[in-house]
Amino acid sequence: MQEFLLWLENALSKVNGVLADYILVILLISVGLFYTIKTKFVQVRCFGQGMKKVFANVKLSGGKQNGGMSSFQAFATAVAAQVGTGNIIGASGAILTGGPGAIFWMWIIAFLGMSTVYAEAVLAQKTRKINEDGSISGGPIYYIRKAFKGWFGKFLTIFFAIAAVICLGFVGAMVQSNAISSAVSNVVGGGTLTAIIVGVIVALLVGIIVIGGANRIASVTEKIVPIMAIIYLVGGLVVLCFNITAVPKAFWFIIKFAFTPQAIIGGGVGVALKKAISMGAKRGLFSNEAGMGSTPHAHAQANVKTAHEQGTVAIVSVFIDTFVVLTMTALVIITSLYVLNPAMVENADENTLVATSISTLFENASVGATVGAIFVAICLTFFAFSTVISWNLFGRINFEFLFGKKATIIYSVLSILFTFLGAILGSKLVWNFNDFVNYLMVIPNVLALFALSGWVVQELKLNGKKSAVETPNQPLDDNI
Repeated sequence: MQEFLLWLENALSKVNGVLADYILVILLISVGLFYTIKTKFVQVRCFGQGMKKVFANVKLSGGKQNGGMSSFQAFATAVAAQVGTGNIIGASGAILTGGPGAIFWMWIIAFLGMSTVYAEAVLAQKTRKINEDGSISGGPIYYIRKAFKGWFGKFLTIFFAIAAVICLGFVGAMVQSNAISSAVSNVVGGGTLTAIIVGVIVALLVGIIVIGGANRIASVTEKIVPIMAIIYLVGGLVVLCFNITAVPKAFWFIIKFAFTPQAIIGGGVGVALKKAISMGAKRGLFSNEAGMGSTPHAHAQANVKTAHEQGTVAIVSVFIDTFVVLTMTALVIITSLYVLNPAMVENADENTLVATSISTLFENASVGATVGAIFVAICLTFFAFSTVISWNLFGRINFEFLFGKKATIIYSVLSILFTFLGAILGSKLVWNFNDFVNYLMVIPNVLALFALSGWVVQELKLNGKKSAVETPNQPLDDNI
């Protein structure tokens, strides 16, 4: 059995490599470029609208909606899903494997992804379904089915729904709870006992929140997201204040090694460059999720006047995830290690890279290691927990689509169980399987984005200008 699991782990790793290096890079860059050109840089032209919409409506208590969520609650739920382990462990892994230059390619993927996520949010709004009880169901399954008729459309829809349930509701919950368990264990020790205790606590908290449905999840995320962002950014700024002289060189490293990565990770120019770009695309997807098809579930819940409004809000969510939170992680690591303490990189590990970076601020190595581990544990717990509850909602929408509303109690029980198991059973096999299903979600989602580009462009033309007359948020003509 052990040999089979090892074989499966290696097989998934190889398949994921092909998907990430070729299919994923091509799809993400293609759809991002397509919408950037098609919308004439909507991520730039409408960025100000999105910032105004988000920050003019920041509330830690948006109140219970009759159905769905407020625009800020949907934004917070989307950001909660995006800002997870990918912003700490994902960024660390990208830098270790692809060099500091991988961050540059993550920026490129994110910039293009800002136009992609605009399209996702618009289509999610246009195709969402308001149920008899006032609740809202929406996401890629609804616009994929709209994009493709007949058996092919049905196949892609079911394919995406199954992948989403596995990736977001089950295996994804394992990955995130394992990250929490590992971070806590690094601080307090205790091994298996600590993992079990953490697993029970996280599973109970998740259960209490997710059983309350979308309203309770929205109520929690709108409070957690601003708090966790402030804690992380303040901590990162403290590190950068100590390393202020190294910040310009850190930015230079990101640009320089984006095009000459072989100078820092070894290998030939072509191989090293492919690795840097691949890591940027792969970790970029895991971080900002633009093109993956997860966050449209949240944006479909927003009660807004026009789909364009939520599209601009979605743009800001990717910006904050990558250009603010993830970039802070990158600067902390690169200034502390690659610029000031390059010798410490040799024995570095992606799970402890940020903690190691923080430890360099202290003369006493053991004190520094403890402080770094505590800070990472706190932040990672916030990040991963918020991701679990958001992903749980997204997975449940797809599970209900597949099996009906009455079956969602089974989904809730299974998702809570997987959350607990993840804390004690984390392994590379689980991470590889999650990556595999994650990548599969991208394919039908991106195909639908290409097919429905006419809807997105028309929505932008109708409501993209401040002077435009707002049109009701109703589905557009099928003939477009």
